[in-house]
Amino acid sequence: MNYRQGFQLGLKSYSKATSFMFRNKLGWYFIFPVLFNILLFVAGFWSVSTLSDGIISSINEWMNIETWDFWGSGFLVTLIKGFIWIVLRILFFIIYAYIGGYIILIMLSPVFALLSEKTEEIISGKTVPFNFSQFMRDILRGVLLAIRNLSVELFFTVLLFVLSFIPVVGYLTPIALFLVSAYFYGFSFLDYSFERRRFKIDASIRFMRSNKGLAIGNGFVFSLVLLIPYIGVMLAGFVSIVSVVAATIAAYEVIENNKAIG
Repeated sequence: MNYRQGFQLGLKSYSKATSFMFRNKLGWYFIFPVLFNILLFVAGFWSVSTLSDGIISSINEWMNIETWDFWGSGFLVTLIKGFIWIVLRILFFIIYAYIGGYIILIMLSPVFALLSEKTEEIISGKTVPFNFSQFMRDILRGVLLAIRNLSVELFFTVLLFVLSFIPVVGYLTPIALFLVSAYFYGFSFLDYSFERRRFKIDASIRFMRSNKGLAIGNGFVFSLVLLIPYIGVMLAGFVSIVSVVAATIAAYEVIENNKAIG
């Protein structure tokens, strides 16, 4: 399968996945992104608020801002606290906007493992008895792969950042970064199908390298949604559910059509 064919398959699987989910009553899986977003909001708000209080407390110990009594001191103290509050929330947004996709992959990995298995059962017509140890292996592999892919993506991000200072090349780096991101996200979604077949990670890596178009095509929509300002990460949780189904459909088609794994 060449790059174009793989990319087209990765994208076309999304339209199949959407109808497949509702036709087979898998729509209830969308409740997990809802719970994830609620948990994220609560945890994020608590973490940033706690950090803000800690920084303000440290500043107060250092500068005793709460004891200032000169004219306008009350306004200045309020301004300092407000500045810290805003800066921390902006930093939280920036950091989460970059690694939010991988947080989704890690936090929802148990859901992805179950959904991918259920999808393949429906496609193949073969019911596989639930195996708890296999389920835990699926989750662990999903988490480890997400961490591995994040690390590799960070390396390419730094490399492309350096290359961005080169005239002309710099204009292409945003596109390259997007494609790298899509590749690794697609890799993670597709790998659940390979884990069930007992493929080792190195075999999965070889397959992805020879089928980059498929991986990028599958991760393309997820990466695109993450680019939406403010709400991208929240929406990406819902898209990830469809991405897993699309990846399972595409992987099944490739594997069952005797496409060799590296």
